[in-house]
Amino acid sequence: MASEKFVFNNTSGQALAARLDEAAGPRKAVALFAHCFTCTKDIFATNQIARRLNAHGVAVLRFDFTGLGASEGEFANTNFTSNVEDLIDAGQTLTDRGMAPDLLIGHSLGGAAALAAARKLPSLKGVVTIGAPFDPGHVAHNFDAWVPEIEAEGEAKVELGGRPFCIRKQFLDDIRSQSIADDLDAMRTALLVMHSPIDQTVGIENAERIFIGAKHPKSFISLGTASHLLAKKEDAIYVADALVGWAARYLELPAPEAAQNPAPQGHDGPTKATLHERGDGPYTLDGEASGHRLVADEPASLGGRNLGPAPYDLLCASLAACTLITLRMYIQRKDWTIAPLSIEVEHTKDNGVDVFTRSIGFQAGLEEAHRVFSPGLFLLLVQTLRNRLFF
Repeated sequence: MASEKFVFNNTSGQALAARLDEAAGPRKAVALFAHCFTCTKDIFATNQIARRLNAHGVAVLRFDFTGLGASEGEFANTNFTSNVEDLIDAGQTLTDRGMAPDLLIGHSLGGAAALAAARKLPSLKGVVTIGAPFDPGHVAHNFDAWVPEIEAEGEAKVELGGRPFCIRKQFLDDIRSQSIADDLDAMRTALLVMHSPIDQTVGIENAERIFIGAKHPKSFISLGTASHLLAKKEDAIYVADALVGWAARYLELPAPEAAQNPAPQGHDGPTKATLHERGDGPYTLDGEASGHRLVADEPASLGGRNLGPAPYDLLCASLAACTLITLRMYIQRKDWTIAPLSIEVEHTKDNGVDVFTRSIGFQAGLEEAHRVFSPGLFLLLVQTLRNRLFF
């Protein structure tokens, strides 16, 4: 998967920081992602969803709204209207690159911005909201305690997510004047509303109002116990996989199962794996082996972000896979009925020497005949393994 960082200018002339993550394999669609209020393009959920979409053949452009992340401008001068304009400018940037967006995805307030911007992006075939408010003014509950000061003084320093932000009265006036009801009524693209029924930041009633206000085709997917920010990796992955399953009806996308398990490329030539530094962490790597996507990292204790297995983890997994596949091939050739096998490969160091310990186990249900002859079976299997393994 290739990733490109670049900047584009919005209509106000400010440079906005963007990241384009290309699809792993042939590109099937292009998505534009709008992040949540005061977040950036690189927050955990956005990163996880983009990577998963890439694995399904979807290229993803994510960017920092004006005044946030690495983008130019002052956050205090921005508002919901400027966010919508930034989103439209991002869509035009993709179009100018010959990658007009097929999907527009918005998280939280970014979802409301996506609904407002959709009719200005004619290439869209689908819009997806994740935990989005129906009323942009809903975001003011994040700084309710400071609203009187903002009204009286014209601005106030507020704390959001542990970070200080300057909120001005013009921001309040702008979000209070917004309504996406007309945007929903005018929408002619397919809509998917995704929301957790236990969302404590943006209540589930917002999803209901968005869904009722939109015309068909429209769909709703419950995110179960997911938090508003999709803090758990499995929740972010579920969002991406469910999103692709829905979008396949409107775009020429492979089914999620096919995307997760691409057809092997064959081994007529030498086996090759390609990895490259991703740039958003000291050791995080993206890459592929024979068309299959890989991620590698180091644990937090060694300075990494723990976004993927470490090199020794990958090596243990490789040795384990080689062992199990070899065993299963031999079992098939002997026409034996053997229950699924399991293996554990552990790496340790002994006086500076790398030691790999392999433990092979049978699941319950092994036929009695093979229980009796298991010692002979293992002798044959070990002899076979020596032809391929050197540990």
